[in-house]
Amino acid sequence: MILISEAGSEVTDNSAHLYWHEPERELSLDERAALLGRYQKVRSETESLTDPLTSEDMQLQSMPDASPSKWHLAHTSWFFETFILRSLLPGYCSFDSAYHHLFNSYYNALGQPFSRPQRGLLSRPSIEEVFAYRRSIDRAIEQWLTEEDVSTEHANLLVLGLNHEQQHQELLLTDIKHAFSLNPILPAYRDDLESDPRGRGSLPSEWLKVPEDNYTVGCDGEDFCFDNEGPAHLRYQQAFRLQSRLITNGEYLEFLQDGSYQEPRLWLSDGWAHVQQGGLQAPLYWREIDGDWYQFTLGGLQPLDLTAPVCHVSFYEADAFASWAGHRLPTEFEWEIAAWLHCRKDAAGRANMLEAGRFQPHPETPASPEPQLLGNLWQWTSSAYQPYPGFRASADAVGEYNGKFMCNQMVLRGGSCITPRNHIRISYRNFFYPHQAWQFTGIRLAGDF
Repeated sequence: MILISEAGSEVTDNSAHLYWHEPERELSLDERAALLGRYQKVRSETESLTDPLTSEDMQLQSMPDASPSKWHLAHTSWFFETFILRSLLPGYCSFDSAYHHLFNSYYNALGQPFSRPQRGLLSRPSIEEVFAYRRSIDRAIEQWLTEEDVSTEHANLLVLGLNHEQQHQELLLTDIKHAFSLNPILPAYRDDLESDPRGRGSLPSEWLKVPEDNYTVGCDGEDFCFDNEGPAHLRYQQAFRLQSRLITNGEYLEFLQDGSYQEPRLWLSDGWAHVQQGGLQAPLYWREIDGDWYQFTLGGLQPLDLTAPVCHVSFYEADAFASWAGHRLPTEFEWEIAAWLHCRKDAAGRANMLEAGRFQPHPETPASPEPQLLGNLWQWTSSAYQPYPGFRASADAVGEYNGKFMCNQMVLRGGSCITPRNHIRISYRNFFYPHQAWQFTGIRLAGDF
């Protein structure tokens, strides 16, 4: 079994950031062929996401938090070149030595990265050259897997790179959506992504009850997981309740129409300051036109589906809604414990995620026999992004992948409608700053007995 518990992404001694359950060994030919097939599939899926985009689209950077599609295509290739090919493929020659600086994201141990807010200024290399760069990396990875000895440790670096690329698949879509939302003509990423609000009723909201007990949370290393998901550890948990479904647009509209964006008592101090400074009156991408509400989507501007989960809310908005509703957000540990207790093993395979091709959260229905905790939207928790007991970031550049961001951010769980299905797991810890809302984020409430 090929494993990686990943931290981030780097070379040198990797033992510090991997959880091993088998001795180091060389991969068989069949294992290497399977790994190459997986690599090719992920790389192809990334490029398919750019099919609806023009070269002009792929140059856009709408804010410092976002990156151009072209940069995502190049950076994911840089990752394989930097952490595998430059050290593991004998005689490897870089496609362009300048790319080592241009497409470094935040690995300061490797040199000063190019300024993130200025990525949209890189008109050169062209998109054609970036695709040529990807082809070059793909050929070199194929050569490495077919002609060189590949150990389980090295294979884990490749699996890490594939999971890293899947993260950027999601970012590519969220970033282009934000860029298109600023265009007055409100272009659609794809014209066939229409909502379907045909009089559906909302799934009744129920409460999942979880008893007081000691529970094990976190990744145990039997499958791939990022380093911030471990070590697995025991936690005492008081009894609690978790809402069986996400908060809908209709419910959030009631919150909005109740004047909640003008009521400081509902908001955390930082949240209220954020609302005031930004003049916020509704979630990101909501628009009121002639008294009716619409939402900008990857399918363009569409009528607000009141039965669909509310999307693109910040942690501040999620927390304020929970206060208004008389409940609270779950801790990340409550969410994970409830998911382990109530999710079937094939839950991700049936969830609204990237492979479903909807690219928008859809109303939850009673068709599934258990709560739909995975997919649709990343769910804000009340937990600050901090290390688990016993966590230790790798001393090499890989340690920069997750560990150095454990400050001033909040944890989200569950995956979204644009998360690849084989990328998500119950122990997955996503994290964003509390003011950020351009990611596909939603709300699930919790309460005490």
